[in-house]
Amino acid sequence: MALPKRRHSKSRRDKRRANWRIKAPDLVPCPDCRALRLSHRACPACGNYGGESVVEIKQRVHRGRS
Repeated sequence: MALPKRRHSKSRRDKRRANWRIKAPDLVPCPDCRALRLSHRACPACGNYGGESVVEIKQRVHRGRS
């Protein structure tokens, strides 16, 4: 197996690792309810995908402080 003759510098190593950052997921608006959702997935707000209702969404219960 081949081995490097010389050690790679820290700057060369760090240049290679410069693209390891975490990126935010690309969100698109739902065509039905305009809530942001992941592409190619059912909308978590309304449950529609491709113009059809594929997931039944339960109503959220708002519990305020009193």
